Amino acid sequence: MMDDMWSMMGGMGLWMLVWVLLLLALLTAAVVGVIALARRGTNALRADQREERAVESPEDILKRRYAAGEIDEDEYHRRLSDLS
Repeated sequence: MMDDMWSMMGGMGLWMLVWVLLLLALLTAAVVGVIALARRGTNALRADQREERAVESPEDILKRRYAAGEIDEDEYHRRLSDLS
């Protein structure tokens, strides 16, 4: 009778260990998921900020067009004064 009781308790202890490990795995997965989502949001925000900085100002466009030879010096100065 005592042997049956000990084997039953040993089995319950094993199942309790399995459930605790499963719970820890689920909590770990949840924490990793939250961190991954937070990082994705942060990276998207940084990409938006880089995109905003990548937009050229009118003066930069004018300088680029002058440097590429698309407009001459007189037109460059005229348009630059129009922008001011």
